[in-house]
Amino acid sequence: MTINDLKTFVTQVVDEKLQPAPKDPRSLQEVLESIDRHMWTPPLGAKSTLELLREDRDR
Repeated sequence: MTINDLKTFVTQVVDEKLQPAPKDPRSLQEVLESIDRHMWTPPLGAKSTLELLREDRDR
């Protein structure tokens, strides 16, 4: 791969990333309701994130 090939490749990747993201047709309320429906709650007695991090750190 030549320098020019690499420059062309990088330019193409950057151009792809700069494309506008497709607009979500859902309203803000629909998005928030979806988040609420899909939110996961750990079971009672499960260790907190802080406890898990401390255990990992102490190893």
